[in-house]
Amino acid sequence: MLLRVDPSSPRPLFEQLASGIRGSIVDGRLVDGERLPSARALAEQLDINVQTVLHGYRVLRDEGLVELHRGRGAVVTVRVGGHMALAGLIHDLVAEAREHRVAPAALHALIDEAYR
Repeated sequence: MLLRVDPSSPRPLFEQLASGIRGSIVDGRLVDGERLPSARALAEQLDINVQTVLHGYRVLRDEGLVELHRGRGAVVTVRVGGHMALAGLIHDLVAEAREHRVAPAALHALIDEAYR
């Protein structure tokens, strides 16, 4: 699994991590039942703190996209409906909009236009 985080971004590292994994789940690169790397291994790979990885994994757990098992790691669970994945994508979109200082009204207008 290829993930990248940008330490210079104003967006927290755990959010960047969760966003990358969420995107891989939504587009099918990660499938139901697939094990994610251990928090320690991923932290070493990305050169970030283990607690940051665990925070990102907990976000995904709370969205219903992964299950966490003490001692066995994180496993993708895409049995949930598309609404949970969509909620995560919306969270990512809003974070990006904030980073680029897009006003809420402008973001709504963009979404309305895209929805048509």
